Amino acid sequence: MKYQIIIDETRDEQVLVYSHSENSFTRAVARLCEEDGYDLIGYSGREGVRITPNEVYCFIVEDNKIYALTEKEKLFVKCRLYTLEEALPQSFIKINQSCIANIHFIKRFDVSFSGALTVKFKNGYVDYVSRRNLKKVKERLGLK
Repeated sequence: MKYQIIIDETRDEQVLVYSHSENSFTRAVARLCEEDGYDLIGYSGREGVRITPNEVYCFIVEDNKIYALTEKEKLFVKCRLYTLEEALPQSFIKINQSCIANIHFIKRFDVSFSGALTVKFKNGYVDYVSRRNLKKVKERLGLK
C-alpha cells in the first residue's frame, strides 16, 4: 500500500484514502480522524473521568451546566456548548439550543403532525430538533 504525507502549514488538514472497498483499515482510519485526539474530563461528583467524544451520546444543558450523556452516566463538563460544537468531530450535530447529538447513537426519529422531530437515543434519552436546526439536521442525515 502506498502512502504520502505532505506537510503544508498553509492548507487545512485532511486525510484522503483510495480503497477498493470498505474494510477494517478504512474504518480504523475514519475512527482515528473522527477522534482527532480530543478528550474531555467529565465529573461525577468529585471524581474526574476521562471521556472521548466517541462514547458520548449527546451534550445537554441543564440548569446552565453542560453534561455529557454516555451509555450509563451523566457527567458534568466544564466548558461551553459553543466551544464543544466547534471542537467536536463531524459525527456531532446541534439539534437545538441546548443539545449537541452524536448521530451514531440516535436510535430513531419520531415525527408529529405539527412537523416536530423527536430524537430518541440508544440510551433512552429523548430530545427534539428545533425548527431552526431542522433543515440542517435533515440534510446531514440525508432525510431531505
